[in-house]
Amino acid sequence: MDAILNAARAAGWPETQLHYEFFTVEARETADDGRFEVQIASSCEVIVVEKDESVVQALAKAGIQVETSCEQSVCGTCATRVLVGEPEHFDVFLTPDQRAANDQFLPCCSRSRSARLVLDLQVRNIAKQEDVSCPRVPQGGRPF
Repeated sequence: MDAILNAARAAGWPETQLHYEFFTVEARETADDGRFEVQIASSCEVIVVEKDESVVQALAKAGIQVETSCEQSVCGTCATRVLVGEPEHFDVFLTPDQRAANDQFLPCCSRSRSARLVLDLQVRNIAKQEDVSCPRVPQGGRPF
């Protein structure tokens, strides 16, 4: 698959014209993974992601569910908008241009190059049935 995609790119085909699908991914080396934080923009809550867990797992431990399907980076179900910080992309779903923009990532497998990522996730206070808001992160995007 990679050879065909690389040949099409070398021939000048735009990414939007390349259609492909992966069903599994090769395991990657995780020994160099470090600990980092994710902040939920809507609630200001900060969650530590340990070196041996995914962002999805860390969020789940904190009671925050992110919709997932494959948890292998191939489907894109968990794609999440990044407001602040630089993701370290380990997915096979996003295009090279989407990765370069650093405005989204797949929390099932990707990590962070920066000490903290601020994620555009909506958190609800179930008891009060209302959205939780964080006044420190502007709603419009990359504030810092």
